[in-house]
Amino acid sequence: MTYHVHISSETECVGLNLGEVWQYRDLIVLLTKKTFTLTYKQTVLGPAWIIISPLLSSIAYMLVFGVIAGISTNGVPQILFYLASTAIWGLFASAVTDNAATFIANANVFGKVYFPRLTVPVSNLLVGLIRFGIQMILVLALVAFFVVQGTVSPNWLMWLIIPLALVHLCVLGMGVGIILSSLTTKYRDLQILVSFGMQLWMFGTPIVYPLSQIPEGILRTVVMLNPVTAPVEWLRFALLGSGTIDPITTGISIVVALVCAVCGILMFNRVERTFVDTV
Repeated sequence: MTYHVHISSETECVGLNLGEVWQYRDLIVLLTKKTFTLTYKQTVLGPAWIIISPLLSSIAYMLVFGVIAGISTNGVPQILFYLASTAIWGLFASAVTDNAATFIANANVFGKVYFPRLTVPVSNLLVGLIRFGIQMILVLALVAFFVVQGTVSPNWLMWLIIPLALVHLCVLGMGVGIILSSLTTKYRDLQILVSFGMQLWMFGTPIVYPLSQIPEGILRTVVMLNPVTAPVEWLRFALLGSGTIDPITTGISIVVALVCAVCGILMFNRVERTFVDTV
């Protein structure tokens, strides 16, 4: 199939151009394979790090927050609670950080060849989903083990909303990521702040602690208004049978995710016309 693309400096900058991105879906697949392969190409353990990294993080969280701090996990076995939470957060964090430097990291390619620039963030998101899927194999194996032991009771009917919660999380993460990528072309300081900011964001999200452990008050309100809190709690509610569901904050989170995605795409499409002059 042949596509005819008209490239002009007068191209409308306010369009989402999602149809053109879909036309380049084969390129998205190739970029996804390339990124995933190169990430683990020169490592000793290769893709095994996809499992090892969250497992080591979960053990560290068990020692620090479970043993030393004594934070409850609402009856969910600690290793399962932290491993599931780490996998969920990892999906969102990768959607943000992997896309935050899209223009800077791909400046050489973008300056030579035309293709929809949005294909790169989409491929980065797919790589994050692949990692998440591999990690969830271990999580689901632990869920099955603890279900047999009688220590975990997932909400089986709510598993139907898991894909929706994942889409919600991905849209939000990618929206924030491409907004940052658009801003970093001019403000390089944001590159330094992204990593630090994501660490702070994680501790402001019920990842290493359940939302129920935060007492009523302004702090709980702030955490609940965090747009990442709602999808995280929905996923844990379905997978682990433990989570705090609030329709109002869920609605707010969905609106924030959609606004971030639309604004991010509009900014991204506008910046791609002039980024060569600033990068």
